[in-house]
Amino acid sequence: MCPHHTPSAAAAAASQPESIVHAEKAQLDFSRSMSYGDYLQLDGILNAQKPLSPNHNEMLFIVQHQTSELWMKLLLHELSAAMQHLAHDDLQPTFKMLARVSKIMEQLVHAWDVLATMTPPEYSAIRPYLDNSSGFQSYQYRCIEFSLGNKNAAMLKPHAHRPDLLAPVQAAFETPSLYDLSLQLLARHGLPVPASHLLRDWTQPYPASDAVKDAWLAVYRDPQTHWNLYQLGEKLTDLEDAFRLWRFRHVTTVERVIGFKRGSGGTGGVSYLRKMLDVVLFPELWQLRTDL
Repeated sequence: MCPHHTPSAAAAAASQPESIVHAEKAQLDFSRSMSYGDYLQLDGILNAQKPLSPNHNEMLFIVQHQTSELWMKLLLHELSAAMQHLAHDDLQPTFKMLARVSKIMEQLVHAWDVLATMTPPEYSAIRPYLDNSSGFQSYQYRCIEFSLGNKNAAMLKPHAHRPDLLAPVQAAFETPSLYDLSLQLLARHGLPVPASHLLRDWTQPYPASDAVKDAWLAVYRDPQTHWNLYQLGEKLTDLEDAFRLWRFRHVTTVERVIGFKRGSGGTGGVSYLRKMLDVVLFPELWQLRTDL
């Protein structure tokens, strides 16, 4: 502050919080218009936490999983739109949406940091109240896995009792994944992607191919000529990088909280989750780095 300038008492008073509120009072009456809570449906959202146990820590468990499901809803919204744009060679919106998907995954990674504050005795106190409910049964997570190419018909079964939930999971299972669409784009741009990877049974796990790796190598060896495809390759790599971190943080949090007990939904818990760490979604994009 300039040593020769002192704010007047009137100016100082006007800057006080109560004065600011008083000056804006005409804009603070929302009784006749849609409010913040109305727009966000906060009554429904903030009353959706219904702990079943008397334990204080169950609220953390519920909120963490509910907020993760909300992030996954946004992730699927962005991923689905990105895949539609990609199928129509509309790459700039695709890049923006895939970048947002990666950022959402970062939020999901950090959500595990909060849940990791739950200690084993705290979780043991609420576990009997969970019955067979498990994150393994998240239909949104399964849609994400299938859309990213990790296809497994057995993963349809947990949703078979809910036709309304099975429908989107089945659709993601039966249609080309994000990576399948990316390879089709490469082929449309003249890269030598083999026919076996352009038209195949989309319900089967993706088979890695040296020919596909060579197609990506052509892109990465001359990025100026194939700039958009090069950008796509890096967006996909960013996405899988973030997804691996999400999976890894999941494993370490579960091991920290329950050790090697079986999961509440009947899975092997940590042993199952560790196997998932070995799944590679876009294999040639990782393999080509050795050859460059």
